[in-house]
Amino acid sequence: MEVKKKLLIFLISIAAIFAGICFSSVKSTYIAYNTTSGVAPGKINVHLVPHSHDDVGWLKTVDQYYVGANNSIRGACVQNVLDSVISALLDDKNRKFIYVEMAFFQRWWKQQSDTLKAKVKELVNSGQLEFINGGMCMHDEATPHYIDLIDQTSLGHRFILDEFGKKPRVGWQIDPFGHSAVQAYLLGAELGFDSLFFARIDYQDRAKRKDDKTLEVIWQGSRSLSSSSQIFTGIFPIHYDPPEGFTFEINDVSAPIQDDPLLFDYNVQERVNDFVAAAVAQANVTRTNHLMWTMGTDFRYQYALSWFRQMDKFIHYVNMDGRVNALYSTPSIYTDAKHAAHKKWPLKTGDFFPYADHENAYWTGYFTSRPSLKGYVRSMSGYYLAARQLEFFKGRDSSGPSTDALADALAIAQHHDAVSGTERQHVAADYTMRLFIGYKEAENVVASSLAVLTGPRLNSVYKDSVPEFQQCPLLNISYCPPSEANLTDEKNLVIIVYNPLAWKREEVIRIPVSSENLVVLDSAGRQIESQLLPVSNVTLLSKSYHVKAYLGISASSLARYWLAFSASVPPLGFSTYAVSIAKSSESRSVVSTLYSPKQSTSETFEVGQGNLKLFYTTDEGKLTRYTNRRNLVTALAEQSYSYYSGYNGTDRVFQASGAYVFRPNGTFPIKPENHVPLTVLRGPLLDEVHQQVNTWLHQVTRVYKGKEHAEVEFTIGPIPVDDGFGKEVITQISTALNTNKTFYTDSNGRDFIKRIRDYRADWNLEVHQPIAGNYYPINLGIYVEDETTEVSVLVDRAVGGSSLVDGQLELMLHRRLLNDDSRGVGEVLNEEVCISNDCKGLTVQGKFYLRIDPRGEGAKWRRTFGQEVYSPLLLAFSEEEGNNWMSSHITTFSAIDPSYSLPNNIAVITLQELPSGKVLLRLAHLYEVLNYYFRVPLLLNVSSSSLSLFFCWGIL
Repeated sequence: MEVKKKLLIFLISIAAIFAGICFSSVKSTYIAYNTTSGVAPGKINVHLVPHSHDDVGWLKTVDQYYVGANNSIRGACVQNVLDSVISALLDDKNRKFIYVEMAFFQRWWKQQSDTLKAKVKELVNSGQLEFINGGMCMHDEATPHYIDLIDQTSLGHRFILDEFGKKPRVGWQIDPFGHSAVQAYLLGAELGFDSLFFARIDYQDRAKRKDDKTLEVIWQGSRSLSSSSQIFTGIFPIHYDPPEGFTFEINDVSAPIQDDPLLFDYNVQERVNDFVAAAVAQANVTRTNHLMWTMGTDFRYQYALSWFRQMDKFIHYVNMDGRVNALYSTPSIYTDAKHAAHKKWPLKTGDFFPYADHENAYWTGYFTSRPSLKGYVRSMSGYYLAARQLEFFKGRDSSGPSTDALADALAIAQHHDAVSGTERQHVAADYTMRLFIGYKEAENVVASSLAVLTGPRLNSVYKDSVPEFQQCPLLNISYCPPSEANLTDEKNLVIIVYNPLAWKREEVIRIPVSSENLVVLDSAGRQIESQLLPVSNVTLLSKSYHVKAYLGISASSLARYWLAFSASVPPLGFSTYAVSIAKSSESRSVVSTLYSPKQSTSETFEVGQGNLKLFYTTDEGKLTRYTNRRNLVTALAEQSYSYYSGYNGTDRVFQASGAYVFRPNGTFPIKPENHVPLTVLRGPLLDEVHQQVNTWLHQVTRVYKGKEHAEVEFTIGPIPVDDGFGKEVITQISTALNTNKTFYTDSNGRDFIKRIRDYRADWNLEVHQPIAGNYYPINLGIYVEDETTEVSVLVDRAVGGSSLVDGQLELMLHRRLLNDDSRGVGEVLNEEVCISNDCKGLTVQGKFYLRIDPRGEGAKWRRTFGQEVYSPLLLAFSEEEGNNWMSSHITTFSAIDPSYSLPNNIAVITLQELPSGKVLLRLAHLYEVLNYYFRVPLLLNVSSSSLSLFFCWGIL
């Protein structure tokens, strides 16, 4: 046996020598691997970039992923990843690793000793550990608003700068399901990034780019910003995994390098050959001799030594082989190598939507998935903007409540499996809970700030110097206890209306009240015109059900009316209004008149007290015509509802419609049931048209006297699925415009991008899904135009939409499906609301806004009113005993000099006192860039040690 063993060792040694690999002694099992290699000129350089893609919630909640809980769903523990990676990096100074999600890293950092923190800082300073992207999460690019993208990225970057003194250089959006133009310029080039990398693009697009060697491009995200908006962008050839056969998590199936001659299955040369072959294959689709291998995927490196051991060996043996060069690298090093090659790169404009991974799988359903979560995120975003301003006016209190918890919750909610709606139900509930907790603390900030700002006038004898302000987060369903309270001759309702925009606003406020004998006074004590509109049965039923479901209490209030009055509010300031019982000498609020179309003898009837008139048919109650007396626009316009039946597939071959994928299987109009008549309410401030389309779809159209757009409020749900088919509900606005297949959708609330039906600028599109393949994300709005007219629709949350027929705009408003689309979430998108064990399908309430203009005039409205939709007026309520509030308190306030307000093309998107005591002010230019520079004489009635300005430019 001893002779056979010696012979076997001899043969193995000879084989190793013939392979070009020499060992000093076959008895030795220790090999010192040479991993010091850098870039080798003249060779194919394979940049090995170790990474772990750690979703900030998806199948598990963010905290479950961090601590490794709920592993029956997914064996993932980010805490183990960071522990293991840091240990492996400390073992070998040549190893490198990149990390992305600061929401996880912050959690880990807080738990470490000062000794280990010092070692980690050395790793960062040496470049072994590099922060890439650097936001709190890897945000979605279709459904967030640009302000949220800025905020969540800033939060992560501020942490990195404060703790490590570093600024990330590279964008790393490897997993989002399509990529926006705003990402390229605002969150890329203008952020100071040198490059941007991602994985997911349309399968047809990827195939052409591989053939043309155009996977790496210069991406110009903005037409107006031109070359300043350009960024070097790399698209991975397949996905963000390593090439097949090179994954080395402890349970992965890739063959490791077995280089111990004393063991069986010695395979060094075989694995080196595999490495070289994969490198050459990738080189054939890549320009220059530099390739990036993304060495990792979802939640990898929980046992980091398993990965680094194999990469050490590959670098050592591949470089000994000499055909290609392998090195530990980062995206920054890779970008520098590409830049040093002095190559010209193709130019890419526009964006990368929609995304499909095969012919029947367009990932356009998530543009609308979980519409209530999308609406909540958007409303909390606008609230956070206002709360930060008020916190600044009062001054941060280190020991009191702050807006920080809401900032953290909103940041995490921008994750590409959060606001996107592609997470499991319990994870969606976790995001919502975090937002609510953050809101409750911010609510205290707002209340205390307003108490200070409205504080007693000088020499006032009013004793209650710190009034209690209440807010109404469920005001949309008419639940507002302070406004519904019974008023008396001695008890009045005080309303503080705060305007977070830097220009004066005139808007109609609507609050639920329990009495009709009311009068409204403005800040100067003057009576102003007001109107009462009966609360509909639909609203009352929705209120009762959802207050019980969400608050666990019965809505015992007796609200009978909506009280409407016109509020005039200064920029970055507030006005005060008082509601009281009308005395005999005062004019009461006007009760809306009820108009019955059946009593009319004409074929149509009109709605609207001002310039805007909407015309409806008497018999069917359909919108037929839109007219504006000011700009002389008259246009045929119809609105209707339909639904797509979701395809009931079972796997990727028989593709279903699900949380990600939109695959319709037939279109079905939603017709009014039983000819329910319209209810039309008319009054001096606004008219309303109530339409009960069927038992689960109700709509209210409002036309305000002082506005030139129509506001449409829809209530949809529970969507019936008793027939075994999921449904995706849409609304369509149809006009006679000749739009030549062209329409425009916004990019994260910024640029409007031209879309052409069944067309892609970068490749010849093969049309397999003519509906889903023409859907695009909408955050601000969508519009169409012809030679004379343009039709615009703005939205209150992220939705999907299109123009599938010339002259028509389409929005998807709600989705309820019965099949999983086989993209990993493993759960059907069938949201329910439960009281005890009684569960019903989700009901969604939302709004969209319609306006028709002469061509060229709609842009100003889209920008100005769009900002008002994002930043609604903030209402706070208090009680007044007697009539001394107005005389004893400050009733109006503006942070801007009274003689000045910002022009409509400039928006304040951040006014915030930072923990350092510095003040951050961001201004957004809402229109197309001008041909001259300008100065904004912004005067704030505050002082600070440092005021930072950040200008955020954009286009129409």
